[in-house]
Amino acid sequence: MALLILGLVLFFGLHTLPMLPSLREPVHARLGERGYKMAFGILSALGLLLIIVGFAQLRGSGQDVQLWSPPGWARHVAFALMLPALILMVAAYAPSRIRELAGYHPLLLGIMVWALAHLIANGDLAGLLLFGGFLVWAIADRISTGERGDLGPLGRKPGTLTGDIIAVVIGCALYAIILKWGHQFIAGVPLTG
Repeated sequence: MALLILGLVLFFGLHTLPMLPSLREPVHARLGERGYKMAFGILSALGLLLIIVGFAQLRGSGQDVQLWSPPGWARHVAFALMLPALILMVAAYAPSRIRELAGYHPLLLGIMVWALAHLIANGDLAGLLLFGGFLVWAIADRISTGERGDLGPLGRKPGTLTGDIIAVVIGCALYAIILKWGHQFIAGVPLTG
């Protein structure tokens, strides 16, 4: 459990820096643009690696207690929520009207939907720590971006029908890949067959 918690603290701690300009600016000034981005990327990857390894170790261990029993329909709701979650995540990087409708931060909204879907379908401590952590962080970051006027990686670039099509097609392709092989590869839990 310690690795998962350490990974979550590192990952969310880093991703909280942009929410707190008074903390971010001195670090950015000291490291410079390139150094800041390099350190952020390397430490984020390390945090993500610790999350993955820690989650895999905790999942199914004696420490991973079942906190609640999800109802039978929960799995179906999770399957239904994951398609829009993936489309929203892709829309963050495509100049789409979906991005505009999601308040210029569809990645954060997609993470919220992804986390909620997994919280609905899982009732164990490992799931609560991982998905609950991501849900709380994404909500806080979404509020922060609104207060800071942050418009995401594409700024005010206008959305187009082509961008919508790209987001939907790539989101649907990712959904199919995750259903067929990806979830088994990432989480060790097959979703089909």
